[in-house]
Amino acid sequence: MVMTYSPQGKHLIAGEWIATDAKFTSSPAHGPVHEFSSGNVDLVDRAVKAAEEAFWTYGAASRQDRAAFLDAIADEIEARADAITEIGAQETGLPAARLQGERGRTTGQLRLFAQHVRDGEYLDRRHDKALPDRQPLPRPDLRLIQRPIGPVAVFGASNFPLAFSTAGGDTASALAAGCPVVVKGHPAHPGTGEIIAEAIFAAITRTGVPAGVFSFIHGDSHEVGKALVEHPLIKAVGFTGSLRGGRALYDLCAARPEPIPFFGELGSINPVFVLPAALAARGKQIAEGWTASLTMGAGQFCTNPGMLVISEEGADEFTATASAALKEAAEQVMLTDGIAHAYRDGTDRIAGAARPVLANDSRGRNALPNIYQTSAADFMANHALGEEVFGPLGLVVTVSGEDQMLELARSLEGQLTVTLQMDEPDTPTARRLMPILERKAGRVLANGWPTGVEVADAMVHGGPYPASTNFGATSVGTMAIRRFLRPVSYQNMPAALLPDDLRD
Repeated sequence: MVMTYSPQGKHLIAGEWIATDAKFTSSPAHGPVHEFSSGNVDLVDRAVKAAEEAFWTYGAASRQDRAAFLDAIADEIEARADAITEIGAQETGLPAARLQGERGRTTGQLRLFAQHVRDGEYLDRRHDKALPDRQPLPRPDLRLIQRPIGPVAVFGASNFPLAFSTAGGDTASALAAGCPVVVKGHPAHPGTGEIIAEAIFAAITRTGVPAGVFSFIHGDSHEVGKALVEHPLIKAVGFTGSLRGGRALYDLCAARPEPIPFFGELGSINPVFVLPAALAARGKQIAEGWTASLTMGAGQFCTNPGMLVISEEGADEFTATASAALKEAAEQVMLTDGIAHAYRDGTDRIAGAARPVLANDSRGRNALPNIYQTSAADFMANHALGEEVFGPLGLVVTVSGEDQMLELARSLEGQLTVTLQMDEPDTPTARRLMPILERKAGRVLANGWPTGVEVADAMVHGGPYPASTNFGATSVGTMAIRRFLRPVSYQNMPAALLPDDLRD
């Protein structure tokens, strides 16, 4: 294949492409290796200071201008479509169709936020008119609106090189809110990150927004990330990644002299509860649907349904069907060598505490599916069984009856999703489960599979800790913009001093 895109290997700092002496090389699944400049503390400082300076203009820009900028980014990404697919496939091993779909999701959410900004409902404008004659005290004129918070740091995700990375949901929602963004690119796909940064820079040039509104720093060490979250001008952080890495950054945010919000999406085992009537009526269909969702994309989705809860009666037939569906599964390339290594470690951890149903030996950067089984009592007694294994591994947990199923549900940690596989006769049991499941997850599904997160107004992609670090937020959907806004109330303010969007 002829290479159509060759990365510069540089950082984009407020409109300037900058190289550094320190270098690192990419580790592609296939194709050429490229050299990239390593980020440092000085570049972080320059980028964040430029973002702060740009905020005074961009934060006060009209909604129409911000929407036009978001649309321009989407246009520039589409203009580079083939090159993005090529470098993305080389770096990650993901198939072209997956990357094309993810690119469409990325541009789609940029355009969705553009329209959301134009509509203006997110501003939550409120007006309590003055009551000068009210007794015993008059009421002042009060007006409220949501205002952008300032520069935001975004960490690119390893498993979504487009939709959750350089121009992904965190960046799109922060820019929509009026907040400049500094992105730390993920070293797993530095070329993909860089070509998207080029698209954003082209949109900056085309629309005339301040260059400091967006910077992109290659990062192959913890130094850059630490400097970014600790910089005093950064006002919030968006992150998608591991529990361990996210918790470390969360703690840094909390330890700052001025603590700031850390919006981390950290992972989940996404339990699926198969209720008795559904199991009896369509157990084979459910087993096949579960294994298809479990192995999609080599299981490298944060919504991968890694745990399935089922009654002891019928468990053997169910697991036999699931195992049969996976026995001829082909190896899949994982995103990085590190992720593949972590998958093998996670498999070993589960294998030491649960009975194998289908055990495969994964080697190198490739992954094969695994299924293990344990009882509810053993699951609740061993915290390690409830920890995420990032990859195509499923754990079947058997319960002795409805009461134990509810007990197990109460024992779960926070999740991104929980799913009910149910038929009409299961409704009484499902009603008992619902108050528990609502407390455990940000999204509750019926008769579907959690892989696939619709970008829409009513979507919640988040949940109680450790699924995410802020249970009141979402990283997907238009409500994600709220993370980067804060309410400001204006009392008896002359109209000339009010924000344009708050005037009568």
